[in-house]
Amino acid sequence: MGRSRKGRDISGWLVVDKPAGISSNAVVNKVRWAFGAKKAGHAGTLDPEATGVLAVALGEATKTVPYITDAMKAYVFTVRLGQATNTDDAEGEVTASSDARPSDDEIRAALPAFQGDIMQVPPKFSAVKIDGERAYKLARDDEEFEIAARPLYVESLVMLDRPDADHVTLEMVCGKGGYVRAIARDLGAALGCHGHVRELRRVWSGPFDAEDGISMDLIEELAKTPELDDYLRPLEQGLEDLPELKCTPEGANRLRHGNPGMVLMAGDVDYGDEAWASENGKAVAVGIYRSGELHPSRVFNH
Repeated sequence: MGRSRKGRDISGWLVVDKPAGISSNAVVNKVRWAFGAKKAGHAGTLDPEATGVLAVALGEATKTVPYITDAMKAYVFTVRLGQATNTDDAEGEVTASSDARPSDDEIRAALPAFQGDIMQVPPKFSAVKIDGERAYKLARDDEEFEIAARPLYVESLVMLDRPDADHVTLEMVCGKGGYVRAIARDLGAALGCHGHVRELRRVWSGPFDAEDGISMDLIEELAKTPELDDYLRPLEQGLEDLPELKCTPEGANRLRHGNPGMVLMAGDVDYGDEAWASENGKAVAVGIYRSGELHPSRVFNH
């Protein structure tokens, strides 16, 4: 029999404005400790030196993590031109350099190639699995390997600033699975000068904005107090990209037991669409809508 996990049965989202110098998993562990929560997880890893939105789910909200992971995200990042590194960011070793520096117009002209549906090769120092091993572990051991290109949707990539000849600041809005470090690497290659990420900030992720995030210092200050609970957002925010269907009391009861339940039809839902059912504003289940019923794939117990 598995050991039961100790902690509070607390559910919701905490939007953290992650500082540089800490891993995403370390943030999650700190949040779980601060709330005394049984269960926690995050929606989309940020590199240790990156800052910005790290959405942490507690309790039943962890069931909505895939919907935030799949949501559109925005990044503001600075590319160091003239240098390539083995990690594609400032933490790595310089592997190539160039005296060439593109003009502002040349940079702007190169950006459209990185928009729309593109194929992207993740950095070798990444969590991508190669024959069951993490790529970054193979890279640390100086193993020779290749990573296959993966599809990525980039809604926009625009130049915000050119602080000096060696740096350019960009903003990217993209879908799931995008590596900003790979964009910097490939843009530098396209411009013939090399490039890597100098600074990176995730400014929003799905419905969550960095400017609304809580700092790690404040989490430490309010840990184990009722005041910290005030920063928790309802788990339903993780479902904002899905249509909501209200269910009857009988339908809610059936859904909570994992059975198809009656829901009230909404104009923006078609047969076979994924949606979530609510009762009195609280999420009951996520599932597939078919002929007046929701067939649940995830059920919420709160």
